[in-house]
This record gives sequence, C-alpha cells and structure tokens, in this order.
Amino acid sequence: MARRMNYSARFTYSTEQVYAALSSREHWDARIEEMKKYSHNELKSFEVGDNGIDVVMHHIIPRTELPDIAQTVMKKDMIITRNVHFDPYTETPEGNYDASIPAGPGSLKGVTSLFATETGSTLRTSSEAKVFLPFVGGKLEQLMLVNLRDLWRGEGEVTADWLAQNN
Repeated sequence: MARRMNYSARFTYSTEQVYAALSSREHWDARIEEMKKYSHNELKSFEVGDNGIDVVMHHIIPRTELPDIAQTVMKKDMIITRNVHFDPYTETPEGNYDASIPAGPGSLKGVTSLFATETGSTLRTSSEAKVFLPFVGGKLEQLMLVNLRDLWRGEGEVTADWLAQNN
C-alpha cells in the first residue's frame, strides 16, 4: 500500500520569478552544493527547451549511513536517480518527478504545481512512496517520506535564498 504526502514551499516571489529560477543552471548548481553537505550529489543533466525544464540528479547515500531497516535490503551504497520535469511556463506551470534506485524494492514519484498566492507563490509537491516488501514496506515508505520532507524544505530554502540574491 502506497503512502502519500504533500509539501508546499512558499515564496515571496511571483510564479514567473520562481520559474525563472527553476530554468537556471546556476540555481540547480546551488541546490546540489547545499545537498553535498549531507551526501554526495551530482547534477547529471539540465535542459531547458520548448517542452519545459528537465533535470536529472544523482543522490548517493553510503550504505553505512542508511537506517538498519534499509541496510537489510540495500547491500551497496544507495544511488538515487531523480528525474524532474516542469512543463513550459504558464500562470500555473505543472510538473512531475520520479526517483529510482537500481534493483530498489519500490518507487517514489510525484507531481508539482506552481501557483500564485496573495503574498507571492507556492510550489506544491504531492508525492507517493511505494515499497514492495512485506512487513517492512510501510516503515520504509514512511522513512522515505520523512526524508523527502526534509529534502523539499532544504531545496525550498535554497530557492528562496537564490531568488533573494538574484532579483
């Protein structure tokens, strides 16, 4: 059974300004630098075109840093490939992401929407974690979502800081 979570990053900037940040390679480089404080991360590809924004990242977590329950499943360092897509800019651009682990026992995916608010804009991400392991699946799903909430919070802070420095 999958578990779901919503997270909203709120900005004092317009959707156009936030989307411009998401369209910037320098912004994604800043996100990767921040994440390197916690584990090895790489920006594998970044493209902006007529179809929107496409980003591929690797998050590498040493096996020794995984919780005991995850170490029972993962026999090597965990390499998470995250694919992020934002549709071309409109007043309310949407997008999606997925994250995968080679030979991983589950999936992580979600949808995003960027919309205007009275004080600026909000980037809302709705995520779904699913682990296909009896007995421990629910615990791993919850662990994934807790860590994901921390990731979204950190990335939102990087985006807000980047916008403050570049607008």
